[in-house]
Amino acid sequence: MVRPGPKRPSRIPERKAGMVAIPPNDRGQTMTERTTTMRTELALLLALATLWGASYSFIKIGVETIPPVTLIAARTLIAGTLLLAVIRWRGLAMPRDFATWRNFLIQAALNSVLPFTLIAWAERSVDAGMAVILNATTPIFAFLLTALLTRHEALTARKAVGVAAGIVGTGLVIGVQALDGAGQDVVAQLAIVVATLCYAGAAIFGRVFKGLDPMMPAAGSLVCGAAILTPLSLLVDAPWTLAPSAESVAALLGLSVFSTALAFVLYFRLVYTIGSVGTTAQAYLRVPIGVAIGVVFLGETLSPTAWAGFACVIVGVAAMTIPAKLKPLAA
Repeated sequence: MVRPGPKRPSRIPERKAGMVAIPPNDRGQTMTERTTTMRTELALLLALATLWGASYSFIKIGVETIPPVTLIAARTLIAGTLLLAVIRWRGLAMPRDFATWRNFLIQAALNSVLPFTLIAWAERSVDAGMAVILNATTPIFAFLLTALLTRHEALTARKAVGVAAGIVGTGLVIGVQALDGAGQDVVAQLAIVVATLCYAGAAIFGRVFKGLDPMMPAAGSLVCGAAILTPLSLLVDAPWTLAPSAESVAALLGLSVFSTALAFVLYFRLVYTIGSVGTTAQAYLRVPIGVAIGVVFLGETLSPTAWAGFACVIVGVAAMTIPAKLKPLAA
């Protein structure tokens, strides 16, 4: 009888609840090497938060001379193509069955077509910093939708504080201007809130892709988004007649290549190395970064009530995403 050889170590990291995942080839590292590795991953986490925080400023510059539908059609087409190239480089193949692509199409509507376009339309009148604050409430709305639709999320005291802080923060950002009769700005801000609800719905629907390499639904949904938006752009905007500025074109490329394609690559690497819980830290890191980018590079300012709303949103998102008990690194 032939005895089976020893099993090869899996490349999938072993995870325990609340613990940072360590790839198998890192388990033999010295403490110094482990510290260096963690510093690298934290630097990448900061880079991810910066890329996603900068996306709102890229959009603000892009929509100055590129209509929202055309801007987002180009964004999804460029980023989707780049992610397909990354998948091919990794030696993987996209699914070919109808059911999976139907789900990619639904995810595209929830995660790119509707929210990307709504945010781009809104930023014609709303500052990038305001957009990043409102859009940061996605984890809060995701929890509320999950509690209402699937009822498998328990409402703890910490989550209740997070929900309340997020709602108060959103109200502070929008409410004062609504009372002042700001009109178009309020409608645009509400469009960003609707986009946030779409992202929350996408987070819930994304569970249907369990077992699939996570980069595939990202690429598939972006490609489907481009398939929806490109014909619409041709019909509505006639992009061949446009004369976008060099700044808007550069912003579109930055948005597509760095804040979408590269950001997704970093995101999935971080999910592998520090785990999904650790990666959620970008949700509250990107808010101050996004606001700071708008202030420094676009000369934006926030009202005192908007700053108060900003603080409430940070508290709310942190309460919803930071685990109740932090455990040490796995040995």
